[in-house]
Amino acid sequence: MTHPSRHATPLELNLNALLAGPFEPHAFRSPWWLVGGNAQTIVPARLWRFPRIAYRRERWDTPDHDFIDLDWTTHETDAHAPLVVMFHGLEGDSRSHYARLLMDALRGRRWPGVIPHFRGCSGEMNLAPRMYHCGDGAEIAWILERLYRTVCQPQRRKLLVVGISLGGNALLRYLGEHGTDARYVTAAATVSAPLDMRAGGAALSKGFNIVYTRMFLRTLKAKANAKLDQHPGLYDRDAMMATRTLGQFDNLVTAPLHGFRDVLDYWTRASSKPVLRDVRVPALVLNARNDPFLPGQHLPGAAEVSPDITLDQPLHGGHVGFLLRHGKTGRVDWMPARVLRFFDEVLGRQASAEDAHG
Repeated sequence: MTHPSRHATPLELNLNALLAGPFEPHAFRSPWWLVGGNAQTIVPARLWRFPRIAYRRERWDTPDHDFIDLDWTTHETDAHAPLVVMFHGLEGDSRSHYARLLMDALRGRRWPGVIPHFRGCSGEMNLAPRMYHCGDGAEIAWILERLYRTVCQPQRRKLLVVGISLGGNALLRYLGEHGTDARYVTAAATVSAPLDMRAGGAALSKGFNIVYTRMFLRTLKAKANAKLDQHPGLYDRDAMMATRTLGQFDNLVTAPLHGFRDVLDYWTRASSKPVLRDVRVPALVLNARNDPFLPGQHLPGAAEVSPDITLDQPLHGGHVGFLLRHGKTGRVDWMPARVLRFFDEVLGRQASAEDAHG
């Protein structure tokens, strides 16, 4: 499905200037007036206007007799342009600010994009006695394999994958667990992934970060109540409603629903940091060192990851914020520019290698 050609949006023009000009995307600097990880997280997400994206929804049956919804971009695309798949963050969806930024950037390039929703995140509760979690590599696997088989192979498109926050951790978990078997993915990028979930969970349980916890729990509890209506007895409703931290909620709901012993078992086994050495796909791992969801001291160093991983850890940026210093107010398009520049580099190297081999 395509739309008539149209003029580029101001955001697309800004992004094209970022990609084409002398600006180097990984040289990130936040505005002088935006101080601290919390401000750099909240201000871009809450106070900026983001482009409107038209989607086409497709529903897939899952291997466990459930369903997921995928939202496809509807703009015109070039033949054989790469397909970009984006996995969203905790309680996110295709309307999240970061999703709209990335899909708008793809619109400017005439690249197709698709956002698979994790279970229960598309606006309709899923059917199975499960939801989604931070280490759901199995979910990532069957979605990507089907997209590659049904879209990328017949249309001769490269497969590029982006994971945001929770979606980024799940993506890295999949790439690390599958190693060379995941090389049908041309390249991957993650933004603000909580690579060490025990450290991230501890950070979100204290201080100002309780604000984020309350926001997440408001929608998580509503979904957990709906899940109990579908499947009575999965967990204690009163105890679930009494939880005050993500750790408590994960211990009572997320962990047992998805085969983990308790919250510590879940956070330990779902964290992607231990498997980063096993990733065999070119991957950008972007984390601000002042991300309130994961303190900088818990980010990996170069010795802890595989040679296929590019670490980018700017001092500032917050959690999926990355408002770039520019003019009086700043600009929000640095993140998609950084991701797409990385993809360009990988595609360029592969094209050169293919030319060299005839």
